[in-house]
Amino acid sequence: MLLDMRDFYDVVFGRRDVRGQFTGEEVPEDALRRVLAAAHAAPSVGLSQPWDFILVRDPGTRKAFAEHVEGERRVFAASLEGERAALFERIKIEGVRESTLSVVVTYDAGRGAPAVLGRHAIDDAGLYSVCLAVQNLWLAATAEGLGVGWVSFYREEFVRDLLGIPADVRPVAWLCLGPVTHVERTPDLERHGWRRRSAVEDHIRLERWS
Repeated sequence: MLLDMRDFYDVVFGRRDVRGQFTGEEVPEDALRRVLAAAHAAPSVGLSQPWDFILVRDPGTRKAFAEHVEGERRVFAASLEGERAALFERIKIEGVRESTLSVVVTYDAGRGAPAVLGRHAIDDAGLYSVCLAVQNLWLAATAEGLGVGWVSFYREEFVRDLLGIPADVRPVAWLCLGPVTHVERTPDLERHGWRRRSAVEDHIRLERWS
């Protein structure tokens, strides 16, 4: 299969954390299937495939989660002062209600246990595998013209109770997924002046850390 590398890099560099551009339309089922299949195709330590994808459409569930997120937003806001507090007040952190579909990605450390090939020395390799599935999902959704927003202002215990997730399974990512009006050229946090993206050269080290 020939791959146009320009298209690939357009997807990589065009991926955004979407919060305010969801249209509220449904995600086409065929596109959703392709996106989830791409996520499931991610590499995983010992081929453990320790992820599951919970599709959340119920308005009541999403409303309850959005209210929880707003509470956590207030907790974080209380830790800020001055200009930083004023800046954060202008930043939208989620699109839970607007997106109509949420995908909650979980991590089951018992999948493939007790002998997960490759996890004996780095136990977190299973968690890293789930993050690779999230990245695959995000890039596939971007290629499909869909937006994704990763909501991280939540307590795992709340999400576990809300969705009936077993105690030994971690909710790693609550992703808002859906059609969007557009995707911003510049990431939200950079647009608002929260942080600036550094140059890749600033993160490359040769042979040793120093």
